[in-house]
Amino acid sequence: MTAATPAAAEAKADSKLYRGYVLFILVVVYTFNFIDRQIIGILAVPIQAELGLSDRQLGLMGGIAFALFYSTLGVPIALLADRVNRTWIMTIALAAWSLMTAACGMVNNFWQLFAARLGVGVGEAGGVAPAYSLVADFFPPNQRARALAIYSFGIPIGSAVGIVFGGFVASWIDWRAAFIIVGVAGLVLAPIFKLTVREPERGRFDPPRQTTERAKLGEVFAVLMKKPSFFLLTLGASCSSMMGYGIFFWLPSFFVRSFQVDILEASLLFGGILLVGGIIGVWAGGALGDKLGEKNRAAYALVPAVAFLFTVPFYALGVLSSTPVVAILLFSVPVALGLMWLGPVLSAFQHLVRPDMRATASALFLLINNLLGIGGGVYILGEFSERLRPYFGDESLRYSILAGSGFYLMAAILFFFAARRLAKDWEGG
Repeated sequence: MTAATPAAAEAKADSKLYRGYVLFILVVVYTFNFIDRQIIGILAVPIQAELGLSDRQLGLMGGIAFALFYSTLGVPIALLADRVNRTWIMTIALAAWSLMTAACGMVNNFWQLFAARLGVGVGEAGGVAPAYSLVADFFPPNQRARALAIYSFGIPIGSAVGIVFGGFVASWIDWRAAFIIVGVAGLVLAPIFKLTVREPERGRFDPPRQTTERAKLGEVFAVLMKKPSFFLLTLGASCSSMMGYGIFFWLPSFFVRSFQVDILEASLLFGGILLVGGIIGVWAGGALGDKLGEKNRAAYALVPAVAFLFTVPFYALGVLSSTPVVAILLFSVPVALGLMWLGPVLSAFQHLVRPDMRATASALFLLINNLLGIGGGVYILGEFSERLRPYFGDESLRYSILAGSGFYLMAAILFFFAARRLAKDWEGG
């Protein structure tokens, strides 16, 4: 009992204002993570024109180039985050990916841009899993789905800001300036984050442990291998991400090609979809996860499973619509539904392992999710479009997106299976 007392005292010492600030600046950092990650989607149009790239090359550069090191380096960095100061890791990561984002604005050919995007992925590898672990140590279990949902606001906000800002700068100056400006802004943010966010005690809201040893990678694997729900949720989220990241990257090009809007109009249209639909969907998923999951842990998987089922008809109607206004209204719904998984599923991951395994388990999830989601989804939609181009011309992207929406059906099925195992796999029963 005495072992939990210092942690309890420290937890009470954190004011709501300070915890709110920590969550706010984590959202800001995550927003920059996604600005730097997704700005390439709107800039793909002028980059393709200047550097003479095919859809296949854009898919490689926007997906695999980023995902390769972002995913694989996440695991060793997370192992480090389960042992050392997480705020230092995030600060260094933020500075590194911001520097490489600025470097994207100085390239002259495909391979230079490919290498710069690899560098962005290397930096961002240390930005997410440590943050999940920090949120779990600043917020108690019954608030984590909502806290992680708020943290995940960085996805729609960062994606929307990146696309709109990129569209404005590319229209007024050029695409190179957009990369350089957001990269420098991230370098300014890095020291502010480190100076204002302290490292909390690990697992302070969780039952006291019998040992203070840090888990090794093999031990984390051994625990997760006994919990099928982890892999079902991970593969389900990966299927969702294949379509989600693919849409984030390719939808601006879809508006330009299929509706003949200019790059600025495309950025405003898609930015609005992401901001409004994304925030509503992320928050709704987190709120429902906390509310329903308190009584039935299966709800952490069932809520997004049901949401995924409804995304497919809306994407089909949006893609086949004849006007951009109708497409915007229809796309807003599946964008919201497609992001509802973040709060409940990320919260469930924090409860499937011990506190000293959370960053590593999250990184293993991110490894699979991002290799398949970013690396696979962006490339596959580009490859589909390239192969359909002889038959549909500039409309090939329309039918590529339509075919890709089937990934959401696969995600829903996997989540329904995961729901049957969650209660049994929950840490501590």
